[in-house]
Amino acid sequence: MARHESHNTGLLQGTLNMLVLQVLSLGAANGYEIAKRIEGRSEEALAVDHGSLYPALRRMESSGWITAEWKTSPTNRSARYYSLTAAGRKQMAVERSRWRASSTAIERVMGWA
Repeated sequence: MARHESHNTGLLQGTLNMLVLQVLSLGAANGYEIAKRIEGRSEEALAVDHGSLYPALRRMESSGWITAEWKTSPTNRSARYYSLTAAGRKQMAVERSRWRASSTAIERVMGWA
């Protein structure tokens, strides 16, 4: 039987914060929704490891980039919903700038630019 390879890849180090902040710029979401939105918007090319997501959310909350509050989810369960703060919007701009610089550098090394 042929083994099918998955095209779904993990996130590159340093991109999770940027992607979470971007998703939250579109509106509040719980952790499950954040992961699904990243996966869906990437057309399932990116996989979000929940073991990395929740510690990242806690770090971003401690940094003041996001806030969290308990609400009832669509499945009628209590869930923490995260929202972007003004500081988070500023950090998103920083993360985007870093990503662009890294992408450009990689393209140069690969001879694509």
